[in-house]
Amino acid sequence: MSTTAKQFPIWAFFLLATNGILMLAVILLILRQQGLTVFSSNTTPVPANQAPSATPELGPRHQLSYQKWVDILKQEAQIAAEQRPPQLSILAGDSLSLWFPAELLPKDRNWLNQAISGETSNGLFKRLNLFDKTQPETIFVMIGINDLIRGVNDQVILDNQRQMMNYLRKSHPKAKIFIQSILPHGAESATWEGREKLLAIPNSRIQQLNQQLKSIAAKERVEYLDLYSLFANQQGNLRPELTTDGLHINPAGYLVWRTALQIYQKGIGGTN
Repeated sequence: MSTTAKQFPIWAFFLLATNGILMLAVILLILRQQGLTVFSSNTTPVPANQAPSATPELGPRHQLSYQKWVDILKQEAQIAAEQRPPQLSILAGDSLSLWFPAELLPKDRNWLNQAISGETSNGLFKRLNLFDKTQPETIFVMIGINDLIRGVNDQVILDNQRQMMNYLRKSHPKAKIFIQSILPHGAESATWEGREKLLAIPNSRIQQLNQQLKSIAAKERVEYLDLYSLFANQQGNLRPELTTDGLHINPAGYLVWRTALQIYQKGIGGTN
């Protein structure tokens, strides 16, 4: 977390201008999904936490062992628990959440990023206790793509997700918890170094997983945030204008994600 607000960068203004139609479509799609017709926001910005840049630069943490990385996140969570920042939101997941630019996170709250590059659903579940004492208002979880890349079967992924939902509900009874859908990948257009592993995972399988996640979320009484349909093209693949390599998200993609966070966080996603 940071106590100084970041200035909105020039590149972000350019992206906002050039992607205006896309952003409008995203907003309308979310509103249609929720059966609503209006949206307004008049909140005052407050500082966001320090987060990596939108470009997938792994930085010094990537060179750490997994345990050392977990230790750092534990320290950051402890600081948040001690300082009790108002309107705290937590991002939990893998590199997609890790690289969410601080300047693009909604600025009406403070953010604690508890993501690790390459994280799996089992790994995330085992470390959810790190932020038990932080008392967040909202928690956003996105996890699963690394499980698929590593060959984990769907039932194991779903079981891990169910356990995470149950744990978060019990540990944070006053928080609004959002389980975010697994994003599609770029399929044949992907340039990520593990492209062949992506091609072995049909996006139709990810869609089916997301439908099951939505059903589990309803049973566990947590919110389900459908990002898949916002990032997928007509073929069900990750839209090329929103990705760097067919797996990771570029600044335009994070603007789409930010819009979804803002709308759902304002209560459009319902109440717990």
